[in-house]
Amino acid sequence: MHIFATALKVYVKRRVEEMTVLGKDFSPCGRREIRDGSFQFIATLLFGLSLALFVILMGLLMKDLLRKFPSSHESYALPLSSSSRSLAINLSLTVNSKEVWHLMSEEELMQRASMPPLVLSHPHRQTLKVAFMFLARGRLPLGPIWEKFFKGHERFFSIYLHSSPEFTNDHPESSVFHKRQIPSKPVEWGRASMVDAERRLLANALLDCSNERFVLLSETCIPIFNFTTIYNHLINSNHSFLSSFDDPRRIGRGRYNKRMAPTISISDWRKGSQWFEVHRKLAIQIVSDRKYYPVFKDHCRPPCYMDEHYLATLVAMINPGLNSNRTITWVDWSTRGSHPKSFLKKDVSKALLTQIKNGSNCTYNGRMSTVCFLFARKFHPSSLEPLLNLSPTLLGF
Repeated sequence: MHIFATALKVYVKRRVEEMTVLGKDFSPCGRREIRDGSFQFIATLLFGLSLALFVILMGLLMKDLLRKFPSSHESYALPLSSSSRSLAINLSLTVNSKEVWHLMSEEELMQRASMPPLVLSHPHRQTLKVAFMFLARGRLPLGPIWEKFFKGHERFFSIYLHSSPEFTNDHPESSVFHKRQIPSKPVEWGRASMVDAERRLLANALLDCSNERFVLLSETCIPIFNFTTIYNHLINSNHSFLSSFDDPRRIGRGRYNKRMAPTISISDWRKGSQWFEVHRKLAIQIVSDRKYYPVFKDHCRPPCYMDEHYLATLVAMINPGLNSNRTITWVDWSTRGSHPKSFLKKDVSKALLTQIKNGSNCTYNGRMSTVCFLFARKFHPSSLEPLLNLSPTLLGF
């Protein structure tokens, strides 16, 4: 601004000097040049002053706009809608505090989570985090094993709890689970409400733009490696870990409903494990889905179970290249029935945990690996004591 004013002052001075020289010529031609020069000078001066005023006003306007943006690296560009004011207030409460509770409606939550955040420049590089999303009935009986797992790594993870609305007992302030329960709704096994809870967890976790990977866990899950190993495995992976495969059996293709066509055909139909891990890009696509979810909700009912088919089919249709088509949560289906084996206190041993950790082969970023599972289930509350005893030597924490 100062440079522009100085240049304008020099220009005016030169024009005045030129007019002084022209004023010495008293011929008719000379007087006409003076009149023409005066008009050109006044027009140029007015244009310069107008341009200077425009630049000054634009500078003041930009300064005022920049003032309105917070300096936090977790800032968002809010959607412009009739509910944007209340959405902004609720969002700021979610992002800027250690609590995740908010007053957003389901529609507002999904709308906000579906929008990629506008992250403002920050002098420090943003630390990518893994969002651990627990879908539980109530309390976490294996909480102490998770407390040990998370200890000392607070900058690299976020926690979200979805439990029964009737469950009001919060964890102590010293716990990593304190104030991490999101607004929840009742969940019924095998129904659409189960998928609703999964999408709700994803949407809440997406509100924090530093969350890069998203893991769905239950209250019966345990980590089978230390935090650093699991974090690096997920952050450095080129793919998501969501089980998706074509099962020709009655419990696979046999659950397909012809009423889903033409939106979803039998060749699109997939089955998979409920417990998944996804990259941020895929998480946004999941909560943004308005095309396939209603079809599943209307036509996939027991004996069709949405939690086994919806995400497996959706991801295979919208972004198969971003998925490894396998889960990273180990489970034992050796027992017949609709539920996997549950491990009691007497079942937990060094041999069991070693087998879970090293008993498989898989592909990771295009190379063969023996690290195929990072979590395991279902572990009964009675298994907590032996797990705590074995964790330092076998699990690394």
